[in-house]
Amino acid sequence: MKALKHLNKYFFKYRYRLIIGIVITIVAKIFALFTPRFVGDAINVISDRYNGNISYEVFKTELTTITLYIIGAAIIAGMFTFLMRQTIINVSRHIEYDLKNEIYQHYQVLSLNFYKSNRTGDLMNRISEDVGKVRMYVGPAIMYTMNTITLFTVAIIYMMNTAPKLTLYTLIPLPILSVAIYKLSRLINKRSTIVQQSLSTLSTYTQETFSGISVIKSYGIEPRTNSEFDTLSAENRQKQINLTKVQALFFPMMILLIGLSNLIVVYIGGVQYMNGEIEDIGTIAAFLIYVNMLTWPVAVVGWVTSLVQQAEASQERINEFLNTEPDIQNTVNELTPIKGDIEFKNVSFVYPDTNIEALKDVSFKLKSGQTLAILGKTGSGKSTILDLIGRLYDVDNDGVLVDDTVVSKLNLYSLRKSIGYVPQDAFLFSDSIKNNIKFGKEDATDDEVIEAAKNARVHKNIIGFKRGYDTVLGERGITLSGGQKQRVSIARAIIKRPDILLFDDCLSAVDTDTEEKILKNLVKLTKDKTTIIVSHRVSSAKNANQIIVLDDGKVIQTGTHQSLINVEGYYKELYTKQLSEKEIQ
Repeated sequence: MKALKHLNKYFFKYRYRLIIGIVITIVAKIFALFTPRFVGDAINVISDRYNGNISYEVFKTELTTITLYIIGAAIIAGMFTFLMRQTIINVSRHIEYDLKNEIYQHYQVLSLNFYKSNRTGDLMNRISEDVGKVRMYVGPAIMYTMNTITLFTVAIIYMMNTAPKLTLYTLIPLPILSVAIYKLSRLINKRSTIVQQSLSTLSTYTQETFSGISVIKSYGIEPRTNSEFDTLSAENRQKQINLTKVQALFFPMMILLIGLSNLIVVYIGGVQYMNGEIEDIGTIAAFLIYVNMLTWPVAVVGWVTSLVQQAEASQERINEFLNTEPDIQNTVNELTPIKGDIEFKNVSFVYPDTNIEALKDVSFKLKSGQTLAILGKTGSGKSTILDLIGRLYDVDNDGVLVDDTVVSKLNLYSLRKSIGYVPQDAFLFSDSIKNNIKFGKEDATDDEVIEAAKNARVHKNIIGFKRGYDTVLGERGITLSGGQKQRVSIARAIIKRPDILLFDDCLSAVDTDTEEKILKNLVKLTKDKTTIIVSHRVSSAKNANQIIVLDDGKVIQTGTHQSLINVEGYYKELYTKQLSEKEIQ
């Protein structure tokens, strides 16, 4: 139960609703328990009339009165049962809602390393399937526990007062039923966990397949993926069947033991009635109804135990993530205005998940409003520099500074709000193009959206679509070409009008003519913005105030375009190569 302590704050939050729900549950069960007594009284009246102990008029009056009592008790019990579900089950839905939001919000603050080491399918499974298991604990488990306690307390007190010996005989099979169902529930829980793990694997494989469907189709490996999916599905099916085989024992076992209790009541009660130990035949009828009312709550003891076990296992999985502290902590509460000065002082960085040394003693200084271009081979550490500026990772030596302040000592949200970032792999949401651009500025007007799209040279493409800016994109923006996705991402960054603009090789999928036009627009838009452009093309770097060239994480060249083309080195070689390619084209 240790893992479930996390839910105590939600029980406290909804304590008044839960208390009302528990009171309603008790009232509902008390009225439901009136019915067996009234049925017993009705049978006694019929017996008295049959034996000639009462007149027809008295028989008719008493039977009518008892019938009305039964109907009234049933209606009141039904009404309170409805209210019981409306309170306790609704509370469970509120807690489910709060818990899902808590998990989702925690997911948002966790660092990139967390997402590199955990699969999307598993993350989804914990916020959906595991939370669902927990909801069964905070809703049905509590409700049925209160049902059981109330039914047993009231029913057994009445039964013991009426026929103590018959009560003891009647209750013999009930503990056996409870223990049997408890053990069966343990087995069900164990196999349910295996099924959940199998579903998580299947969900992860399916999600990755759908996300990479273009790669699967381009390589023509549909038969292989189908075969792998069939294998996983077959394994999941077998585990589901193994679970169902155990679950199939549940109700037959319960019916068997309920039937045994009924036989005991009929036999022992009949013997006691004939021996004069029980005065009224209606007592036996009432006991039969009580037994059938009590057997389900007794069975529920095992079922509720299983629910609690499953909820604890699921909450433990949830807590595993909730207790994960983000690597990047916001240590400053006060909002910090950002101008845009950036400095790297002998920065070295090793990725914690792979131990790859991405940067080695990198230094540069950039004043607010200046532009820095970073060039280098693939894997030379260009993108890492942008990640460190946005504080997606922290360095050990406090060598990354913004406005002469170590980034870890700036308000994290102020820093990131001041940055417009266009990643190398342009990510678009399954929403309209307009909303994807407005993601950079939620309150942007339509005119601002259009202006940003024009500056990113994607406006003409957008209005060419049937629904224009209201065109809804497929997952990850699959509706658009690579170049169009990059340009929409650029529009999303520049509409924000941030103090710092970071472009991570975001023009690689556009032609050189479009690139030139976008760069000219960016020169106007970024004249008072600190801008860093990561690129493989000299054309993207030539207008920068400063250029650095990286190789294997080290700065091997630094200067301006004019100074670098006049010295032998990587930059001049790249410039000469790309210039000749352009002439050939």
